[in-house]
Amino acid sequence: MSTKQISVVPSFIAGEWRTPQSEGGTEVRDANTGELLATVTNDKLDVAAAVDYGRGTGHQELAKLSLHERALKLKELALYLNERRKDLYEISFKTGATKIDSMVDIDGGIGVLFTFSSKGRRELPNSNVILDGPTEPLSKDGSFIGTHIYTAMSGVVVQVNAFNFPVWGMLEKFAPAFIAGVPTIVKPATPTGYLTEAAVRMMLESGILPEGSLQLLSGSARDLMDHLDYRDMFAFTGSAATASKLKSHPNVIDGGVRFAAETDSLNAAILGPDAEEGTAEFEAFVKVVVTEMTSKAGQKCTAIRRNIVPSHLVEPVIAAIGQRIEQRVVIGDPRVEGVTMGALASLEQLADVRAAVQDMIDAGGELAFGRLDAPAVRVAPERDAVAEFGAFMSPVVLRWADARNPLVHSREAFGPVSSVIGYDNLDEAVRLAAMGAGSLVATVCSNDTDTVRSLALGIAAHHGRVHILNRETARSTTGHGSPVPHLVHGGPGRAGGGEELGGIRSVKHHMQRTAVQGSPNMLTALSGVWHAGAEQRLAGCEKFGGQEQYTHPFRKSLAELQVGDGFASDLRVVNLEEISEFAKKTGDTFYAHTDAKAAEANPFFPGIVAHGYLLVSWAAGLFVEPAPGPVLANYGLESLRFITPVAAGDSIRVTLTAKKITPRVTDEYGEVAWDAILHNQNDEIVATYDVLTLVEKENLTYANFEG
Repeated sequence: MSTKQISVVPSFIAGEWRTPQSEGGTEVRDANTGELLATVTNDKLDVAAAVDYGRGTGHQELAKLSLHERALKLKELALYLNERRKDLYEISFKTGATKIDSMVDIDGGIGVLFTFSSKGRRELPNSNVILDGPTEPLSKDGSFIGTHIYTAMSGVVVQVNAFNFPVWGMLEKFAPAFIAGVPTIVKPATPTGYLTEAAVRMMLESGILPEGSLQLLSGSARDLMDHLDYRDMFAFTGSAATASKLKSHPNVIDGGVRFAAETDSLNAAILGPDAEEGTAEFEAFVKVVVTEMTSKAGQKCTAIRRNIVPSHLVEPVIAAIGQRIEQRVVIGDPRVEGVTMGALASLEQLADVRAAVQDMIDAGGELAFGRLDAPAVRVAPERDAVAEFGAFMSPVVLRWADARNPLVHSREAFGPVSSVIGYDNLDEAVRLAAMGAGSLVATVCSNDTDTVRSLALGIAAHHGRVHILNRETARSTTGHGSPVPHLVHGGPGRAGGGEELGGIRSVKHHMQRTAVQGSPNMLTALSGVWHAGAEQRLAGCEKFGGQEQYTHPFRKSLAELQVGDGFASDLRVVNLEEISEFAKKTGDTFYAHTDAKAAEANPFFPGIVAHGYLLVSWAAGLFVEPAPGPVLANYGLESLRFITPVAAGDSIRVTLTAKKITPRVTDEYGEVAWDAILHNQNDEIVATYDVLTLVEKENLTYANFEG
């Protein structure tokens, strides 16, 4: 793929690439050299066509695939992009990103696809309905029950992304929406949208994605919200001011558009009082601060803007930060070897950051390190020169005499800028962190457990994520400013109030939770999961519901097995000798199994009772079908509860029912969850649990096994 940029960045709408023919538009330049790369049209884009196409074709095509099948396509897409990431790197350098910055953006975005693919296939059913929570009985006889289900939203999700992460920002929103089955319309920021366009073009050229599942709007789309309604979601990353305007749109207020935002965030890092100079924590703190100042040239919504440190450590911290920057940071064109920090995304962004810093200085901040004029930059190996064309800026550290100065807690300079303020006690540190009015992330750096507990719990309600840093995690941490797809990314208040990522939580953000009520049979048919009271086809003991006409369910492959298939055993008598022998052989000599007098004194037991795990073992002996067959392995139990004790002389029986069947899209077998219920001779429930097995899709392995 050529990295040469086209003259006008195109859009992909309704299944075709569209390039405006009119001249003019917003110029996009190489952040390092000022070279003109492309223009982005100011003409109105056909948003209505994109929305209609997504709701129609996009939804129809995505609905043909199950959750697992869509998750697998994310893996295929990740592998495809992984082979082409070098082409994306070449384009990424033009945005001012270094190789490491590009790795965070591009490889990080691809990593999100891998993670969601894995979690989607491991944690979700292989269907298009997700059950949420336990069944609620709504009638005494069990004929009317209720539960909750998740199904895909019926509209589209419009994803407006910021300029700082043109690939990761797009993929971290796209992945959960795609698994959920909701078509995506991507609207990238103008300064770096040409890189997003290149990534989207690769994704579409792969042929992996269903038609209509991904569209791209490059350019003016001010009427985006006008075309959305309650069926749709608007996911925004950018400034709090823009988010506020969007959130006030009538289609959000009255029309029911789901609005999610990830906005400004004056994130903090708090150094504990135990982290004196010379400690591992002090060193780790300084390292993470400099990393956050210089990674992506500080253009990160998760960057550390406020360093809250013990008052007597303000000057040592400033000095240590400055020293590390001088020793390790080389500003320049990221295509030049040795450069560790590139340019800001544009000259306009540079002007905004410098203006923000000047506002802070005018309000009482003091320039403790760095400069606001053009810095010396690396333009060739071993050669530096004063920056003439690129959007380069020196890292800047501000000192504040008044730690409560409103501007340090409200004005964000979105670049390599960070402030250091002092505190005298932990309560004050918590109050200072909270003055950010809601943040995405804060770091607590301390090796004292009481300090960490006080600070972390004190600030938790004001932050979406708390990163705890000490000598134990200094080497292994993923970093203060690195959201991971497994954990929620978002924050309260100023940070937007949204929750992106978070594993399967973010998939469910793109779905509707619906309460459903009906009979066990109807809810089983609706959800694909067997509910107690629904029809069963039980082999086994006729006295307890089994019938000879039914095949033992362990003899059925997934091609034959249906939810509701099961087995009913006969009663098995429990005797004292077996209980005693189990206690001796296992070492589980708890008095309820060995001491009749002590057991009788316990209000829960009628005397010596059988071990719970002995009952579960006996139950397996009652329902197992021993010959080799489609059941390959038992891989666990879930939700085991012991309800009624079983004494010597009692009897137990088991009813086993296929509850949930999950074929694996990549293997010749799948998982089956079996509902297991143990009863005693009085039909009282003794225990309940789910048995988990791996079962062949087709009965092939042992089809001709003769024993």
